[in-house]
Amino acid sequence: MNFKSKISASSESYIQNRKDMVSLVEKLRSYEKRAEMISEKRRDRFHQRGQLTPRERLVNLLDPGMPFLELYNMANFLHEDPNPKSSVPGASNIIGIRFISGVRSMISVNDSGINAGASSASSITKSLGTQKIANRQNLPFVQLVESAGVNLINYTVELWANAGGTFYGLAKFSAKGIPT
Repeated sequence: MNFKSKISASSESYIQNRKDMVSLVEKLRSYEKRAEMISEKRRDRFHQRGQLTPRERLVNLLDPGMPFLELYNMANFLHEDPNPKSSVPGASNIIGIRFISGVRSMISVNDSGINAGASSASSITKSLGTQKIANRQNLPFVQLVESAGVNLINYTVELWANAGGTFYGLAKFSAKGIPT
């Protein structure tokens, strides 16, 4: 069976819709880039301490030349800071799927260049979600941890209770024999 599209790529509506979509994707990419740029402002400080930046650690861990599927990259956007001109997406974590030594893995990196990598409600929700994905898909779960702990300024009992869920998730990996 052959499928023939009825979409006319030369129609005015198609051209306008494509233009609008490209504009929205560019806006999304600029928001994503904001988190990277804020983290990179601390590059000199990392290097003065003899450390790699969070993204340098990630790149050095991963198999070269393979795509990195970042997950929850807009987590926390407009949550703690409702201003779209200053809100930082990503929830101080870089999380995604990529190969490590030929093994597809879920990787979580605390972005200690943003809020010292301190956990927030959004970062814990993001971590729990990715642990569930990794558990369902039997993906090894690798964490590169450098964190100030929990953001105590925004501390709540729910935050503490949900943070405990990350340890529960790690225990579930162990019970299934999934490397962590």
